[in-house]
Amino acid sequence: MDMSFSSADLAFREEVRTFIEENYPRITNTRSRGDMSRDDMLAWHKILAKKGWVAPHWPAEHGGSGWTITQRYIWNEECARAETTPLLPFGLSMVGPVIYTYGNEEQKKRFLPGIYNGEDWWCQGYSEPGAGSDLASLKTKAVREGDHYIINGQKTWTTLAQFADWMFCLARTDPDAKMQESISFFLIDMKTPGIEVRPIITMDGAHEVNEVYLDNVKVPAENMIGEENKGWTYAKFLLGNERSGIAGVARSKKAIERLRNIAASELMDGEPLIKDGEFGRKIAEVEIDLSALEVTELRTLAAESKGQGPGPESSILKIKGTEIQQRITELALEAVGNYAHVYAPHGKGEGDNAFTPGPEYSIGVAQNYQNMRKTSIYGGSNEIQHNIIAKMVLGL
Repeated sequence: MDMSFSSADLAFREEVRTFIEENYPRITNTRSRGDMSRDDMLAWHKILAKKGWVAPHWPAEHGGSGWTITQRYIWNEECARAETTPLLPFGLSMVGPVIYTYGNEEQKKRFLPGIYNGEDWWCQGYSEPGAGSDLASLKTKAVREGDHYIINGQKTWTTLAQFADWMFCLARTDPDAKMQESISFFLIDMKTPGIEVRPIITMDGAHEVNEVYLDNVKVPAENMIGEENKGWTYAKFLLGNERSGIAGVARSKKAIERLRNIAASELMDGEPLIKDGEFGRKIAEVEIDLSALEVTELRTLAAESKGQGPGPESSILKIKGTEIQQRITELALEAVGNYAHVYAPHGKGEGDNAFTPGPEYSIGVAQNYQNMRKTSIYGGSNEIQHNIIAKMVLGL
């Protein structure tokens, strides 16, 4: 694979870097998504939408940038280098592609502009109590009554639903059919009567996820994507896109750079940790794994550019990407040592380091470690991804 950059690519990199430096909104005191307001999280999205860069992977007729695979790679690298706030994936990378791939023309005209411009905030109604990794066993039901469906059920771990305008939701529409053949895909206005959002406070002290209750929620039949009982097909397509995005190669490269800086910091009782051979070996192992993952991601992007949808490669990206992310946070925790035991959850004390007696580089390390425990579970747990690879790649 040719990894060299042409003069045009280098000029594009400079254009991207300059644009980020001049336009990225410098949001302070926001170390995690759970600490940010709705406006904070949408600020960068809206700037990129105005520029025409918010959805590089979308078809050109719906606002895609038309970038080459190399340009998309450069864009991801520069965003990671500048540590920009990641764009919310629920509209741009998840339901958006479902709508422009499987939705009818009216649905495309109605929903895609709001997703693209950041006017409509979406959340994901997939997981339920008892139906997370085994998503096909979901219990939420949708019953057709005239030109509407009446939906009843409960969704959980619904990320940022407290801000959402819309939810894309899976519900069972045929109780007598097989599990995967009785699910439909709905777009639900979160202002509809019967919807209640209850917060779940995570172990890092943030309000990022929620439970969503649907009690006789009336949804127009025109808000169903595609055919009734074909929702599992659309759900798998969406999950393939989500899993590919979870890999986060560029941001993991930046996280390793930050880890090396922490390990190179002066210690009061000895030499910097980076000089310890055993710790250096651990970092090198992660870097090798990340390099291999990067090549796999580039191959997947190249296949996508030829019109091929995400296949089992998305499961490989999801597994290795999240394992690497978690390993980096574990090494950062090891690097800061005892300073990791005390940190300031959001809203406690009078500043980010109110309860952190250690150096500045230790702030947020423990919080980040705790938050990243979830990555191997969401988007389909890594155990489920191993099963998918065994079936689709090895034929087991």
